[in-house]
Amino acid sequence: MRQLILNLKLPVKIFSAILLPCLVLGFGNYISAANDDRLPLPKKSKKKSYVKIATIGPRPLSIDVNTEPQKVVDKMISHWRNRFAQVLPDRPDLIVVPEACDRPAGFGLDKRLKYYRVRKRQIQDFFARVAKENNCYIVYSAAREMMDGSWRNSSVMLDRTGNIAGIYNKNHVVIEETTKAGILCGRDAPIIDCDFGRVAFAICFDLNFDELRLKYVKARPDLIIFSSMYHGGLMQAYWAYSCRCHFVGAIAGRATPSEIYNPLGQVVTSNTNYFDFAVAAVNLDCALVHLDYNWQRLRKLKAKYGPKVKITDPGCLGAVLVSSEDEKISVEEMVKEFEIELLDDYMARALAHRHKPGNME
Repeated sequence: MRQLILNLKLPVKIFSAILLPCLVLGFGNYISAANDDRLPLPKKSKKKSYVKIATIGPRPLSIDVNTEPQKVVDKMISHWRNRFAQVLPDRPDLIVVPEACDRPAGFGLDKRLKYYRVRKRQIQDFFARVAKENNCYIVYSAAREMMDGSWRNSSVMLDRTGNIAGIYNKNHVVIEETTKAGILCGRDAPIIDCDFGRVAFAICFDLNFDELRLKYVKARPDLIIFSSMYHGGLMQAYWAYSCRCHFVGAIAGRATPSEIYNPLGQVVTSNTNYFDFAVAAVNLDCALVHLDYNWQRLRKLKAKYGPKVKITDPGCLGAVLVSSEDEKISVEEMVKEFEIELLDDYMARALAHRHKPGNME
């Protein structure tokens, strides 16, 4: 990742050189923008800034299947106490764990249900205590039994006081999750307000479905949290770019990367083959901007704010990420000051031009 060099002369053929790459990803966004169906941005309560995120992706804990359910609970709590101890010295604002984080490896459905019915909320309550004691948010991703006896595959957001800030139920379950384990598909895709920004969720199989992704394109969260058993490959970067937000994945198993992406779809940090966790501070006060029509404006922006604004160019895409490093002035205020057109606004304008009478064959 490199910072945009703003003192280059404007290329003569800039428009034809960079119009095509911008259409490679996220075309659905532009259609939504053209129809003006995106939700309005929420009123600002305070300037967004950095949030320190820890993602932990250990392999599922192996426990003898003949172990009594309460002892399984105790072992699982001990396991996560050790995992949290790896990242708590960094004082993260948010800790993310994989899907089914407290499901032992190798347990058949009958054994698993017996364990879950003894477990109840014991492990969630342990996560809540850790959140409260360390003044951070923690995602508890696990199977939950409902009052009617049905199940959900959920991510529970615990706030800095250990209380529940919100719950997301996996919208797109694998078919056998329902037919064999009684897990029903979630209906809603809530956006959860945290003190650092607005957060959305996806779990594992969800990542394959535009139905959910396009809801987030419209809702415009600051961060998507992805707890999973599978990585999803290019889909993580695609979701980050198409939803115009940061994206954090916690994937079970050290061999599979647990990563944080910026809105350009670039990896900010990742676990390694040696460590099953990664921690990074990311700046949520950012916006995607296309280079078309904005070259001179971006130069002027950089000239005025210097190191207090960061302009990140991934190359080849035609879009850059503008981030405010100023303690008081937001990126929204910066782009308005220099009349810099945002990426989605430019795409909407281009689509409107195409559909204007007389502009199409």
